[in-house]
Amino acid sequence: MQPGPVDTDMNPAHSDFAKSLHELMAIKRHARGDEIAAMVAYLASEDAAYVTGAGLNIDGGFAA
Repeated sequence: MQPGPVDTDMNPAHSDFAKSLHELMAIKRHARGDEIAAMVAYLASEDAAYVTGAGLNIDGGFAA
């Protein structure tokens, strides 16, 4: 899993640096922790039992 910018104490979503990142993203905001946790929960579930060797971007279109 390859997360993009996530709103944390060390990487706040409302800084000058964050604004410059948002200009490069399709979804112009940082991820919330619960959004990353949802992907982790999916990957740990039986629903993802056939997912192997995948690089999954959860980055709001940062890498697009």
